[in-house]
Amino acid sequence: MTFLPEPPMGSILYAREIPPYGGDTLFANLSMAYDALSDGMKEMLEGLNAIHSNAYLLGGKDGDEDRNKTRTTKLREDKRQELTAVHPVVRTHPETGRKCLFVNQAFTTRFENMTREESQPLIDYLVRHASRPEFTCRFRWAEGSIAFWDNRCTYHYALNDYHGFRREMHRVTVNGDRPV
Repeated sequence: MTFLPEPPMGSILYAREIPPYGGDTLFANLSMAYDALSDGMKEMLEGLNAIHSNAYLLGGKDGDEDRNKTRTTKLREDKRQELTAVHPVVRTHPETGRKCLFVNQAFTTRFENMTREESQPLIDYLVRHASRPEFTCRFRWAEGSIAFWDNRCTYHYALNDYHGFRREMHRVTVNGDRPV
């Protein structure tokens, strides 16, 4: 939810019911991804801000009922407004002091003072870079499993590869701070 001025610090997910196969969650370490960038790329990204928006979730200006029907987490009618926030592309973790990438495929729409078309190739590169196997791990769920991750320096991606089976998870989101 990087489209919020103060995105969540962390998330906790509890597996209530899992499918017989699939449904794993992939995690990527955005500090390791930043560290592996060239000095030139780090220099270019330093001081660059990105615009984050929830427009993807809304499916259009007025929301897309079909998209909401298929979402596991439904958007409430009173929450269907476009939200945007500006955050640094490289943020410093408030506790560790480590720098990490702070862009993502779903909510990072463009860089500040640039068009979407100009921004998209670099956003795509950064997302692909951060998703490289050496920066990622795969969590295989079992009933009763709990995962707790730091949204400030971690991507997560739930694999939707269990067609026809149920996956019920309970999620708690922990409030965060403004990225710097």
